[in-house]
Amino acid sequence: MPLRIVLVRHGLSSFNVEHRIQGRDDLSSLTDTGQQQARTTGDALRDLTFAAAYSSPLGRAADTARLLLEAQGQGLDAQLDEGLLEIDLEPWSGLLRRELKEQFSEQERQWRQAPELLELQRANGSTYRPLEELMGQARGFRQRLLERHAAALADDQAAPQTVLVVGHNAILRCLLLALLDLPVSGFRRLRVDNCGISVLNLNASGVQVESLNGLAHLGDPLPAKGDGARLLLVRHGETDWNREGRFQGQIDIPLNATGRSQAEAAGRFLAPVTIHRAYTSCMARPRQTAEAILAAHPGVPLTSSTGLVEIGHGLWEGRLEQEIAEGWPELLADWKRAPETVQMPEGETLQQVWDRSLATWQRIAAGLDADETALVVAHDAVNKTILCGLLGLGPADIWAIKQGNGGVTVIDYPEGAHGRPVVAAMNLTPHLGGVLDRTAAGAL
Repeated sequence: MPLRIVLVRHGLSSFNVEHRIQGRDDLSSLTDTGQQQARTTGDALRDLTFAAAYSSPLGRAADTARLLLEAQGQGLDAQLDEGLLEIDLEPWSGLLRRELKEQFSEQERQWRQAPELLELQRANGSTYRPLEELMGQARGFRQRLLERHAAALADDQAAPQTVLVVGHNAILRCLLLALLDLPVSGFRRLRVDNCGISVLNLNASGVQVESLNGLAHLGDPLPAKGDGARLLLVRHGETDWNREGRFQGQIDIPLNATGRSQAEAAGRFLAPVTIHRAYTSCMARPRQTAEAILAAHPGVPLTSSTGLVEIGHGLWEGRLEQEIAEGWPELLADWKRAPETVQMPEGETLQQVWDRSLATWQRIAAGLDADETALVVAHDAVNKTILCGLLGLGPADIWAIKQGNGGVTVIDYPEGAHGRPVVAAMNLTPHLGGVLDRTAAGAL
């Protein structure tokens, strides 16, 4: 991937602590905790070399970028860019959240339920939709960013060029939507915490979300749980066939030594988290991974489901990609270019996997109480279809989602199982070696 984008939200601000609306006004500043978060984030990013850094000019973001880059040690200064300004909530600026509910109850409800439809009035009397306006700003920044780094995008064989982007909660969510070509209605499906790290990879053919909202460098493995049930989605640990790049599909290949270590590391990572129930594909590799994680959670029941088994690759199973290219060159090219169009020879389509995996996921979510957390361990294609469905993507978009062996994803249901899901974090792999996902990039 020739262009890697690292997104970071500013550290904890004075208005965050006071539960005040910040928006675009530059009235709040980093707290001592926020300053330390910025430095700690810089330490976590020391292994990366940035070609450029961009920041919102608002103080809380600019100070985060400065402190982060000082700690990161490369000696880089961030370029301030107004395309990263936070959402304009002028009529609400400085209000406590409880004051907002009291004074603008209908607008506050609109902001929570369908923020893209919210209309506000500026001091000059003009009416505007702040989130729609911000989405246009995000698309503009995306375009300028791609133009600035067009040379990197043009060379698929070059080493990745990495850029840092420091901004705010709403603008970073809109930027994620813009990079994924998703509508602004998906705004509430994403979560971005103070100094959370997200990584995206771009090339000429599209974008891949490597990870979202990583917070382990700040001390806690996962974002804090709020109201509603939580599901932890994990991909199984590595197998020998993952390492070899061999298509395994529904052939029951067990974990190798690395995979067992990854599963144990995921168990240590999730040991502080309360887990009430667990579910797994009925195949050996996810079951072994689930059992390793649950070693720190004695008594938690583990249920197997055929709905979570890996995609059936049919005649491709057991073969290396080179062998498939020799026997089915056009079909393999279609699989890489338009995977939703492929019927695996004597196997499944992505739509079939989509239907069974999302139906199974929804049944699991519907069976949880609001205070419960469940573990779900499955496979690459299964996890990708689930996440595409939750984010508003389709079967054509599975390559936009990365799922590393032993990676942890967090999905919250603050509105209940039939309400809007929130991807609170995705493909977290700090327990496997750092910010970037360095797990095997083999076949499914």
